[in-house]
Amino acid sequence: MWNYIIPIITLLLGGVGGFFAGVYYLRRQLEKMQSNPEMLQEMAKKMGYNLDKKQLGKAQQMMKNRKFRP
Repeated sequence: MWNYIIPIITLLLGGVGGFFAGVYYLRRQLEKMQSNPEMLQEMAKKMGYNLDKKQLGKAQQMMKNRKFRP
């Protein structure tokens, strides 16, 4: 019986832990992008957008107004 319960519990705990680790990592990256325009520009290029200075400033301002912490 324990041969089935322990792996299931381990899988659930790993999934929950991985989810929260991913959320933490994503929030940290978004906070870094607020103060680093090069990271924001790189992300936009990966998404297929080419932002000029005015658009980049507007995007940074929008991100600064947004809270990433609950």
